[in-house]
Amino acid sequence: MNANRSEAIQLASEVMATFVRSDNTNLVICVPAIHLADISKLVAHSHVMLGAQDGHWQEKGAYTGEISCNMLPDYQVEYVLVGHSERREMFADSNQRVAKKYTAALNNGLTPILCIGETLEQREQDRTIEVLTAQLQSVIDFAGIDTLSKACLAYEPIWAIGTGKTASPQQAQHVHQSLRELIASKSESIATQLQILYGGSMNAGNAKELLAQPDIDGGLIGGASLKAEDFLEIYSAAG
Repeated sequence: MNANRSEAIQLASEVMATFVRSDNTNLVICVPAIHLADISKLVAHSHVMLGAQDGHWQEKGAYTGEISCNMLPDYQVEYVLVGHSERREMFADSNQRVAKKYTAALNNGLTPILCIGETLEQREQDRTIEVLTAQLQSVIDFAGIDTLSKACLAYEPIWAIGTGKTASPQQAQHVHQSLRELIASKSESIATQLQILYGGSMNAGNAKELLAQPDIDGGLIGGASLKAEDFLEIYSAAG
């Protein structure tokens, strides 16, 4: 929840002005819903893609304040975040709600970026893989393993979001590898092609080392995306 209208337009314009596309790396910006109309015009006919930060699972109805996944394609939205840790922690997005939002995104031609992550307490209790497995399994049970071929997965350790802390490259790689192995136990082909992003305070200083890990396929960038120069430096590291 950052940037008023003029600030959002300025930030997106700065990104567009200096963005140099890499053939093997996508760039998606997920903006607050109120800015989608403005930013969709800026990125139109470019290689920058647009994403939303959330979407409701119902197509329409008495859900005041919500925005359905059905509404998003009208603004050239191609991606939507599903189950971001802040939605889970602050807005009661249970595993079941996340699974429904994930399915609604797919049903409306959107690519869900499925976010999973553990708290510091859960990590200290050595429950990281247990928690992540439960979050991921609920979606697989609801929507089917095959749907992951049309989605992205993002591991965002909650204890490393907005705190300046980050998992070491080795810690992050271990979790990403474990997730890929879990998926491979159900479908080797999907596990091989699935993009698994890291979302724990990746920034211009640590991106290169994190992205060098074999199972880290990209970043879900938070605070570092609010400065165009830093954001594009991370993108360059991914390319």
